[in-house]
Amino acid sequence: MIKYNYFPGCTLKTTGTELERSALKVSEKLGFQLVELPKWYCCGTMVSLTSDNKMHSLGAIRTLTRVQETGDNRVVSLCSICYNTLKRIDNRFNEDPDFKSAVVQFMDEEPEYEGKVESLHYLQVLRDDIGFDKLKSAVVRSLEGLKIAPYYGCLLLRPKEMSIDENYENPSILENLIESLGAIPVDNPYKNECCGAYETVHNPEQVVSMTYDIVEGARKNGADAIITSCPLCHFNLDSRQTLVQQTHPSFQPMPILYFSQLMELSLFDEKPVWEKHKISPEPIIEKFFVEK
Repeated sequence: MIKYNYFPGCTLKTTGTELERSALKVSEKLGFQLVELPKWYCCGTMVSLTSDNKMHSLGAIRTLTRVQETGDNRVVSLCSICYNTLKRIDNRFNEDPDFKSAVVQFMDEEPEYEGKVESLHYLQVLRDDIGFDKLKSAVVRSLEGLKIAPYYGCLLLRPKEMSIDENYENPSILENLIESLGAIPVDNPYKNECCGAYETVHNPEQVVSMTYDIVEGARKNGADAIITSCPLCHFNLDSRQTLVQQTHPSFQPMPILYFSQLMELSLFDEKPVWEKHKISPEPIIEKFFVEK
């Protein structure tokens, strides 16, 4: 069985547990294993982009150093933010001599990071190492007729050097995953737009507006549900629909799933139990599990 170093990040141990649980379950089914790093640190999430702010990057560097110590210079993340942060900080370490020097000096009591760790997203492993053909062959329940709108958001694709898809303006990796499961990918003009990110804390009205556009964009093209790989995107698109209903009385809620949950629905016989959803995914589950 292929093994990968796995960096879960903070959210997958709290509000994003269903992303982790379903992805780990799917991994075993497809013949690879995510081995959680024995020690890891918060990636720093949306670390500062200002050149004079280096402290917020140290958590990512420490985690990359822990990966380096395993002898396997690859690390897989499920969370879009964690993936982007680790990859972006590694790039900065290798391309910014001042940043590298400051980090090395500050962390003088730890092993020196060599800048050779490759940060991967789980979707890249599926596409490049496992292959969508193998995913398709593992399907036990084709999701035929189910219309799914992929939502990429920002951090799987931007900046372009971090993109998991060569065509970062019009990606297809999630569409290919959806098709492998027998479902129908539905285009959405807002699939690469920001969900509002942390504006949800102090400017929820803005996030409500963005959530409305994203969900309605999917609905107008016939989607039954939206899939994402980001816990923050999931929170905004799922939880903020309640506020959307208050400002748009005719708005109809739509389930928001993690991409790994869609795979779980298709790859296993047993009925999934998903509890951390504001908008119930039961209408999606019931399409494929008829009570006897």
